[in-house]
Amino acid sequence: MSWSRIISGLVAIAVALGMIIFGGWWFTVGMGAIVYLGQQEYFQLARTKGIAPAAKTTLALSQVILVVAALAPDLVDAIFTLAGTLICFYLLFQPKLATIADIASSILGLFYGGYLPSYWIRLRVGLEAQLQTPQIIPLGNYWDISWIDPLSWSQSLTFTLLGFCCIWAADIGAYFVGKFFGRIRLSEISPKKTVEGAVFGVVGSIVVATLGSWYLGWPGLPWTGAVLGLVVGIASLLGDLTESMMKRDAGVKDSGQLIPGHGGILDRTDSYVFTAPLIYYFFTLLLPLLNT
Repeated sequence: MSWSRIISGLVAIAVALGMIIFGGWWFTVGMGAIVYLGQQEYFQLARTKGIAPAAKTTLALSQVILVVAALAPDLVDAIFTLAGTLICFYLLFQPKLATIADIASSILGLFYGGYLPSYWIRLRVGLEAQLQTPQIIPLGNYWDISWIDPLSWSQSLTFTLLGFCCIWAADIGAYFVGKFFGRIRLSEISPKKTVEGAVFGVVGSIVVATLGSWYLGWPGLPWTGAVLGLVVGIASLLGDLTESMMKRDAGVKDSGQLIPGHGGILDRTDSYVFTAPLIYYFFTLLLPLLNT
């Protein structure tokens, strides 16, 4: 592993932790920047296939979805439907007749790059607003919060941080075990991924989630945490393979070159896309049912 990869990874984790801890508009703006850069890479992949998506319109509407997720989470689904309709209308009136591929890639860009990531904002920012707790930690009161006692944190902060930690455990575990001990190829989509790495990545996610559920005192221990870890580990892997499938079809090794040693934004955030709604609904639907 190169030093550039290690340093870039540490910086990325530090930025992510800062966004999660401060929450509110800090988290929303940070996610907005990540979504914008990731969608730019996605549309570039589409263009290599001769597809002409409605990139600018989709980029703008995706940012609207993220803002709505912070202000009024219950309206996100309605805004997503309207945004998809507007994209189709936009393509309908272009001088050049849009193809099915143009329409499909635009809608997928909205769904994959805008709608699904909005669940992270709904979890960290929208949920905190619903619980009527501060959305932004005032800098003057920052040290008044008991950071050594996670039980005193807001639920939105705890849930988001635990979700991210599960993904980190899955990614790091899969990378190191696959690199040093992997022998059996997992899929032709991504030749470097191995069965050993995939299994250990899922196990790492399960361990982190189980420990987190034990510390937080969730009902149904240890199965509650194990279920969360299993779901996150599998969804993280499938998200990685989905992005690899798009790169393979486009004939490129990395989605971009923005992050030294890692590639593009999509190369580092693919594990967070499909996990976002699963984590959100686990905490907002399943866990409350277990507490009743």
